[in-house]
Amino acid sequence: MMFSNALTLWTGALLILSVSLWSCTTALNDGAADCCLTTSDRRIPQRVVMSFTIQTGDGACRIPATIFVTKKGLKLCAPFPSKNNWVSKLIDYILAGPLPKKHRGKKHRQQ
Repeated sequence: MMFSNALTLWTGALLILSVSLWSCTTALNDGAADCCLTTSDRRIPQRVVMSFTIQTGDGACRIPATIFVTKKGLKLCAPFPSKNNWVSKLIDYILAGPLPKKHRGKKHRQQ
């Protein structure tokens, strides 16, 4: 009986905490921008990326960054693009668009 009361109390406290955190998050997101707070230098494979946006350090977003969106909808924060780095090359790849199906994964043979 004592275990049941403790479990009920714990569940109630967890529910109240969840609701209050959800309301804080909702309140913050009502007028807030979706920003990268940090970036990672870990390279992102081309095959998983669908699109990107550039985040400048102006306004609500405090750091410049590149936000890559994966095919699964995840948003990954990478450094701001600069000359000859992997971020710029990945952006160029996305902007070039998909290769025609006959060229994907095949090496061209000269005859």
